[in-house]
Amino acid sequence: MGLLRDRHGKGAGTRFRMQQDLLSIGDDYWVEDEEGNRAYKVDGKALRVRDTWELKEGGDVVVATVRERKLSVRDAMTVEVGDRKAVVKKAVVGIRDRFHIEVEHGSDLKAHGNVVDHEYEIEGDDGTIATVSKRWFRVRDTYGVEVAPGADPALVLAVTVAIDALTRH
Repeated sequence: MGLLRDRHGKGAGTRFRMQQDLLSIGDDYWVEDEEGNRAYKVDGKALRVRDTWELKEGGDVVVATVRERKLSVRDAMTVEVGDRKAVVKKAVVGIRDRFHIEVEHGSDLKAHGNVVDHEYEIEGDDGTIATVSKRWFRVRDTYGVEVAPGADPALVLAVTVAIDALTRH
């Protein structure tokens, strides 16, 4: 099964609603699907040596872990989805925000656009796998993540959490 497939081997093609600016350690929040159902819980782990969040499906089944990499040359976050790992790093060149996602045993991804304002895309070798935008919701401090069919929602949402954490420092 490829990294861009969901855990069940099929594409999701779903839009999720995320809350911005709520990534404090110890804070939890729900990621809702486009119908307003609670799909995933982002659980900020307090009292850890490094920043850590767990993405829990249905609120209790851990499907991804996002951890800060303290000993790296530049800021980076490690994303673990099952036995698969990826490292999210901010690109050093360029005026616009760009992130490089090094995927272990898979094709690397990149995120680019206005990351601070939550208007960006995540791309792989075959094109865009996710679009992040505030335009879809009128609720303040909320943004959407649209996951393309065939992309793993847990991976995309975990990468989005990592990018949020890296831009809040």
